[in-house]
Amino acid sequence: MPGINEVAQLAGVSTATVSRALSGNGHVSETTRQRVLAAALQLEYVVSSNASSLATGRTKNVGVVIPFLNRWFYGAVLEGAESALLAHGYDLTLYNLGGGGDERTSVFEHFLLRKRVDAVIAIALELTEGEVGRLHDLGKPIVGVGGTIQGVRTLSIDDPGVARLATEHLISLGHTLIGHIGGNFDSEMDFHVPTRRRGGFEAALMDAGITPDPALFHAADFTLPGGYAAAKQLLGNPRKRPTAVFAASDEMAFGTILAARDLGLSVPGDVSVIGVDDHELSDFFGLSTIAQFPALQGRMAVDLVMDQLNPGHRELHASNTQLPFELIVRSSTARPPRTPSE
Repeated sequence: MPGINEVAQLAGVSTATVSRALSGNGHVSETTRQRVLAAALQLEYVVSSNASSLATGRTKNVGVVIPFLNRWFYGAVLEGAESALLAHGYDLTLYNLGGGGDERTSVFEHFLLRKRVDAVIAIALELTEGEVGRLHDLGKPIVGVGGTIQGVRTLSIDDPGVARLATEHLISLGHTLIGHIGGNFDSEMDFHVPTRRRGGFEAALMDAGITPDPALFHAADFTLPGGYAAAKQLLGNPRKRPTAVFAASDEMAFGTILAARDLGLSVPGDVSVIGVDDHELSDFFGLSTIAQFPALQGRMAVDLVMDQLNPGHRELHASNTQLPFELIVRSSTARPPRTPSE
């Protein structure tokens, strides 16, 4: 098995240069780095992860902590982060907190503190002051995705702005009787996503001179079945049926479309529907939505991690970066149905 000396000899550089080129730690010109990589590939030389860790203090591993594993959004962020980490030569260790508070305590009190990771990415988790402090004490860079966290580099989406854009789209089409399917108490997430989206929805209505009607709000749990059940109640009311529905997630919007169909209503002929996410099935459902690019969020989080692991690579002046979002108009939204008098 060839060693670092053989790679150095073939590339015409020192063993220290080989180490810097292959580990990514320390300055090496791009020309030299490519020559070292070519030599290592030719000799089929593989860096020992244990030896590299001892020499650099790095594990080349990043811990990613998420609240759920079985939700599309979190999986899409995770996929984006993993592809970016692989491109940087890093592994990913996943910590799923779906089991509740005990699992969270275990992860932050034990697993992450064993120095098995070089950095931590927290997706949609509002870290406590104690959790942030323990990780900072160990010198581990932290990046948060989904909201601002004191003392942590973060990426956040403007949830009220997202909801406002979706609602303004429906208003611009002429809708004034607009329902909202948002989160229930049990689904209230870190960073208060359901509450913030409902706030943006109601603000857009008031700006248009429309008084929000509590009877046109129904709560669900950000899942398709939950959205279906809520939409059945909202659209099944013959005395106050909305002509449009803003669902706070695409999965709840899918449930709304299916509920409308089962009630004999057409989308968008009888009711328009818009969601948030740009889920991978949104195009299949013809769903108008607000795209928030979860895979991009994962890649951007990794960029922030790499900036902190490699000081001087790029200066970061802001502690929080606003994430992009975009209105995607498909076939589920249209002008409201005409009344008999029109």
